[in-house]
Parts: sequence; structure tokens; C-alpha cells
Amino acid sequence: MNILILGSGGREHAFAWKLSQSPNCDNLYIAPGNAGTSQIGTNLEIDIMDFEQVLKVVEKFDIEILLVGPEAPLVAGITDFFKAEKPSVQVIGPSKKGALLEGSKAFAKEFMKEYDIPTAQYLEVTEHNLQEGFERINNSKGPYVLKADGLAAGKGVLIIDQAEEAKRELKAMIEGKFGSASQTVVIEEFLDGIEFSVFILTDGQYYALLPIAKDYKRIGEKDTGPNTGGMGAVSPVPFVDRELLDKVRQKIILPTLSGLQDRQIDYEGFIFFGLINVGGEPYVIEYNCRMGDPETEVVLPRLENDLLDLFEALREQDLYEIPIDKKAGFATTMVLVSGGYPGSYEKGKEISNLTDFKESLIFHSGTKENHGKVVTNGGRVLALTSFGESIEDAIEQSKKLAQQINFEGKNYRKDIGFDLI
Repeated sequence: MNILILGSGGREHAFAWKLSQSPNCDNLYIAPGNAGTSQIGTNLEIDIMDFEQVLKVVEKFDIEILLVGPEAPLVAGITDFFKAEKPSVQVIGPSKKGALLEGSKAFAKEFMKEYDIPTAQYLEVTEHNLQEGFERINNSKGPYVLKADGLAAGKGVLIIDQAEEAKRELKAMIEGKFGSASQTVVIEEFLDGIEFSVFILTDGQYYALLPIAKDYKRIGEKDTGPNTGGMGAVSPVPFVDRELLDKVRQKIILPTLSGLQDRQIDYEGFIFFGLINVGGEPYVIEYNCRMGDPETEVVLPRLENDLLDLFEALREQDLYEIPIDKKAGFATTMVLVSGGYPGSYEKGKEISNLTDFKESLIFHSGTKENHGKVVTNGGRVLALTSFGESIEDAIEQSKKLAQQINFEGKNYRKDIGFDLI
């Protein structure tokens, strides 16, 4: 079977690593990929937002499965494009309408409201009701949560303590702080709890529940400083017991799938539920229409099923018949980032001592090959995934590897999982 993965991050490297283990994987291509994926499959330098170009690659290499890693092509409608142009190809990713769960915060909130899915109270604000937004802030207590409606490269969510600052930021967002993504802003009630991530693979009716994870987005230890794309992750999550997970199934997963069916939305792929546990009750913070990063780097290493078997079951609508087998113990990942990230940073820094480490997996994110050397090519550079009977044991292995690998400006959090220990 010939497979094409779209994307260039740690998530896509993890997918490539997992799929390459299947005896049914014949040829694996990654577009555009990174220095890590080139060691597993064949990297292809193409623009993944140019669907005609992707189609040419699919036809040239006789691709049977197209796995879409990032959200942008899904929100732009790549699945709909291939269903029209090349229906024989199995696309792992929802339709354009299904991708609105991530592509539009306002759509997602309205969807949850209609199907009684627990989430924070909210107000949708545009330039036409900006004054109503100011009044909402004035009449409520902080912290104030402001979310750009559209995709903003992970930077479109602001959590602000002071009302006056929140009003200034709301005005700036409406006026284009995040471009067209913040022409509409969702003001949300702040929920006080602890977050976790739930992932399913679904055909829109049946689903397989993947290992639960928790990620860490703040740049600084003890969750301080600005948000990033993710500094690390842990799986499993100790506080997600059978009772809480049953509430997630009954109150969130099943109503979401019922809503998709009710609206006749085609959805064949992953749903990432960004959840928060508030006093034992789960609430939805956000939907993603794909797997998360860096959570994928702990979820897939704990998944013992053949991923291609799951994709076949997805196609045949047999997911409910396949038990999900999970590796015992804990998996943690620690992300090495470029100096200055999530602000401005330099690329092209040579990475040294990037050798095999038996106790860990190294997933490349922002890397590329340059004249035989591996250099940095992004804010998040490497995800170091390790295993242990405890979170402490696993993260200690990643620390050892983080100390061994070097590049100019290297930064990382040493306290991943601190709030779970």
C-alpha cells in the first residue's frame, strides 16, 4: 500500500514512524516532511495547499491513502477536492464542513450549544456588536478569554486578567491583529480546572478511542509565559478515571457524532477534543479536526494496534469491532525549541549529537537537511519521547537525551507532567 502524509512537523514524523511498522505499508511519502521523515520514507517538496499539485503526486506514485496532518488543507477542503477528483483515494480527514469544528470557533460554539455539549458560555463579537463585547467584559469577572474565530497558527487565544486590557485586545483583534482570523471573536467564560486531550478516529458514526494525553503549551516552567504550539505531553493522564471517561463518552463524544449525523456532515478522520476537568465534569474548550502536536508523539507510541488496520476499519465502517491495545506505563515527550520561540528566532542552527538513544524516540519537527547536516528549521525543533513506569521515570530519560543533543539557543521545559505527579 502506498501512503502519502501531508505535513512537516513532529506529528507527521510520528505518523510516518508508526505507519512504517505496518507490513502492509509498501511505499511511504511525506510532503514536505523534515530531516526525520526522510529517514523513514521519501520527502516530496510540494505546496500542500496546492491541491492540483498534491493530486499529481497521488497519481504519479499510485497513492492509496492520503493522511492529512495539519488543519489548513482540511479547512480549505482538500477532502472534498479528492472525493470529486480521485474518489478511489482514502483521505484521512473530514470534509470542509466537518473541518469547521476547528476552522471556526463560532461554528463550534453554536454546534455545541445546539447539541447540548458542555462548554463555556460565550458571546460572538464582530465590528457590528463591539460595544456589546465591551459590556460583556465590564459585567463579568476575569480572567477574560478571547478567541479568534478562524485559524491563527495557534496564537489566536488570549487569556487576560484585567478588563481594560481585555477591551483593548478585543478591539485590536476585530481590527485585524490576527488578520481575517479575528474579524469575528468569541468571548468565553473562563473555566477553572485542569486540561486534557481526547482523540478518536471516526467515520462519523462509529469511533475508536485512542490513548488520552495532556499537553503543556506555556513556554515557561510551572506553566508561565506565553503560549506555544506545545512544549511537551504526557500519556496516560492519571486523573482521567473510568467515571470521568464515561462522562466524556456520554456527554461529549456521542453527542458530537450525533450532531455530525444530524447535519449530514461527512467526517472520516480524527477528532481532537480539547477538554477541561472542572470539579469532575468535562467541558469542551476546543475541537481540532486532526491529531494534536505534540500529543501525537505520546499517543502513537502507546498505540499497539497496526494503524493501517484502523484505517481499513475506518473505510469499512468496522471501527467498533476493533479493540484498542495500549502500551502499559507512561509515555512523555519533551520538546526542544529554538531560542526566542514563541517570538522571533533564527533558523539554520546545526544540531549535534543527534544519535540513537535506546530508551527514547526522537521525532523531528522543525528540522531540515543541509549539505549532509541536520539544522533547525522552525520554532519547535525536536520532540523527545520516553517511557517509564512513572511520569518521573519517563521524563528523566528525555532530560538525559535533551542534555546530550545540542544546537545554538536550545531551550526546553524540564517539568513536563509536574501537575500530575
